[in-house]
Amino acid sequence: MTDDTPDMSGQSNAVPPRRPVVTSTVEVSPEMVFGLLGATDVNLRTLEQLLPADIHVRGNQITLTGVAADVAASERVVAELVDLVGRGTPLTPDLVRQGVSMLSEGTSESPAEVLSLDIISRRGKTIRPKTLNQKRYVDAIDANTIVFGVGPAGTGKTYLAMAKAVQALQAKDVTRIILTRPAVEAGERLGFLPGTLSEKIDPYLRPLYDALHDMIDPESIPKLMAAGVIEVAPLAYMRGRTLNDAFIILDEAQNTTGEQMKMFLTRLGFGSKVVVTGDVTQVDLPGGDRSGLLAATTILEGIDDIHFSRLTSQDVVRHRLVADIVDAYGRAEETGNRTARRAASHGRRS
Repeated sequence: MTDDTPDMSGQSNAVPPRRPVVTSTVEVSPEMVFGLLGATDVNLRTLEQLLPADIHVRGNQITLTGVAADVAASERVVAELVDLVGRGTPLTPDLVRQGVSMLSEGTSESPAEVLSLDIISRRGKTIRPKTLNQKRYVDAIDANTIVFGVGPAGTGKTYLAMAKAVQALQAKDVTRIILTRPAVEAGERLGFLPGTLSEKIDPYLRPLYDALHDMIDPESIPKLMAAGVIEVAPLAYMRGRTLNDAFIILDEAQNTTGEQMKMFLTRLGFGSKVVVTGDVTQVDLPGGDRSGLLAATTILEGIDDIHFSRLTSQDVVRHRLVADIVDAYGRAEETGNRTARRAASHGRRS
């Protein structure tokens, strides 16, 4: 007989009833099985680690065992992954993790829809958002004239913006792409550096060239640049211009001053779209100047047709350690800020 009398602390000693274990079997069409499980069952092993229910596969039948809530959650994961395979998206362990992560956050969006959104493809490589926030960022670029993509390194801010620019050019929605960065290390005083203009600015603009080479045939890039269809230039070269029918990307915008940000945004002409990307935690401005990107997030918030997309360490799509590094530095910075605030408070009291 169960002893359910209260103990000295007033708590009952009754053992909570065990929840019944249920089993569900999901049939997958035979042509989908390999795509779902992956070569040498690599996706299945990832599912075994991540699903709340036990999973076993025999032939084209997937059996899920556990308490009802865990089985139901696992069924939805499997259904979304099957949908993803059915859309022709090659399933990988990373995509499995991303799908499970999205569903565990309780989002109403379908991971299959998020992870199968193709932006552009070249030589068998397809560029698509890999997280829910990235999908929302891409959708915001479609829906707004000016979009700010703010977040840490590795979240795809610039890469996805570049892909949308190339897509817009290919669709003839714009006639040119303009890519720019503040050359902070040179203080924008490029005239004092040795070499030709190209040699002076290349070190600062190289990441933009690298992304372009992933999306456009490298042999055609010099021709497009010579024709003015693609322009890569330091931010200082935007002054005094009006940019019509262009897709304009300002990268590393945390290193603009407030005046530079205002100058850049007022270059906007008719038929153009602007994407501004940056990480407000990595400001390299000399003399402690306030970041123009940081200022813009407060000055422009709430204006119609301007959207702020905020990405986090959860959206990092580089090596998994990058997200951990971003979080670790964030915690250290917050600890340092708290220490500084306590020291300042103590100083005022004394």
